[in-house]
Amino acid sequence: MNIDRTDLNLLVYLDVLLREGSVTKAAQQLGITQPAMSNGLRRLRDLFNDPLLVRTSDGMTPTERAQELQPVIRKALGEIEMALQPLAEFNAKLSHRVFRIMVSDYAESTLVPELVKRLRTEAPDIILDVLTPSDVTFKDVEAGKVDMAINRFDDMPQSFHQMTLWEDDFVCLVNPSHPSSGQFDLNAYLASKHIWVSKTGMGAGVGIDPEKVVRLGWVDNALSKLGHKRKISVFTRHYQMPALLALNNDLVATLPRKVADMQAESARLLVKEPPFPIPPFELKMAWSPLVQHHQAHRWLRRTIVDVAQHC
Repeated sequence: MNIDRTDLNLLVYLDVLLREGSVTKAAQQLGITQPAMSNGLRRLRDLFNDPLLVRTSDGMTPTERAQELQPVIRKALGEIEMALQPLAEFNAKLSHRVFRIMVSDYAESTLVPELVKRLRTEAPDIILDVLTPSDVTFKDVEAGKVDMAINRFDDMPQSFHQMTLWEDDFVCLVNPSHPSSGQFDLNAYLASKHIWVSKTGMGAGVGIDPEKVVRLGWVDNALSKLGHKRKISVFTRHYQMPALLALNNDLVATLPRKVADMQAESARLLVKEPPFPIPPFELKMAWSPLVQHHQAHRWLRRTIVDVAQHC
């Protein structure tokens, strides 16, 4: 293969095809006709001597060769994107840019208020569009449609850049008049009724089955390993809710320490250490290689990291 004789636009076609998994969607993304996209796929197959995308019951599925090519091509296009960026430093004070970030409810409760406070001082005309995990897919982040995803990730595409913002552990919120507030041991914990707060992932949720402990998250997995199961009375997806619900003197909320500390004082609740070990978790931010070298995006990442260090 001679690069001098290769149409490098085909690499852009392949990048979008692998991201969208559809000739029709890829054509729409690039603003070309479907026949032109089909012709591009044919040329790509000839170029790499591989089918690249094959039709299966799940739709168009990338071959092993295509999966190997995807991060390489994404990195190459990211480098080209960097080369085309203006050399002038991003001026946050004068910018009217819209930054779109996907955050879990946990991050929205802890990180976002401090981030907004910082932006009001350093970049008063920047607009922040805060999206929820159910609004966004990894493909949106990968395509650069969303600047940043901030969440607790079990997995993410290998091509993504990522950084840990902080580590957090779990504590319990209880009403001072809770029957076991004085002696909060494992027996008291198991005898109580509980508030479950979501472990938020990417994609819309469809409800909870209390019997499927393995899908309930860190707290219930930790209990399950000890051979126990808690009695959950309320399932909520919002970290603003546990303190309000824990005002009921028979309910216990087990949630991340950063959220609990924020809520306990205003709600006059007690913070108790869990009577069994629960592994800590990491809050991470992840972004596409397409925006890795963008001046404005680099400023956003530096700002988020600095804010996280002071939360």
